[in-house]
Amino acid sequence: MGFPATPALTVDCVVFDPTGRVLLIRRRHEPFKGGYALPGGFVEIGETVEEACRRELREETGVCARDLRLVGVYSDPSRDPRGHTVSVAFLAQLAAPAEAVAGDDAAAAEWVPIGGGKGLRSITHGFSPMRRKCWRRRHEARRGRSDILFTGMP
Repeated sequence: MGFPATPALTVDCVVFDPTGRVLLIRRRHEPFKGGYALPGGFVEIGETVEEACRRELREETGVCARDLRLVGVYSDPSRDPRGHTVSVAFLAQLAAPAEAVAGDDAAAAEWVPIGGGKGLRSITHGFSPMRRKCWRRRHEARRGRSDILFTGMP
């Protein structure tokens, strides 16, 4: 007996630099071509979700994150117009600035100030349920809760 048909497994990575900017990409392909998105993508056979998150971040932006913190799992069947996906979202706080360079599925990669016109509210799809949790975790980390966000630049 084979595996049942199930949703595709994906990852998303919310990355903050030391100044509090968030890393966004512009999508190279549909759906939402040209729109802002979090770095992320599909988990490949044989890799963990953490490995997939680091790989997608590196491929799409050139940025490396060592430590990841789970934000949550998001499974709204209507989140992606291509079909049902389940996304495991991670949060990374970089200890040092990093240059973002677009690659793979990203047409552009850039650090965006939170609250700016291109901030977290402008992400094209699927981020609304994560937004509050990311803000809360970042706020707690800034108040000295070092267990909330880890440093992540080798």
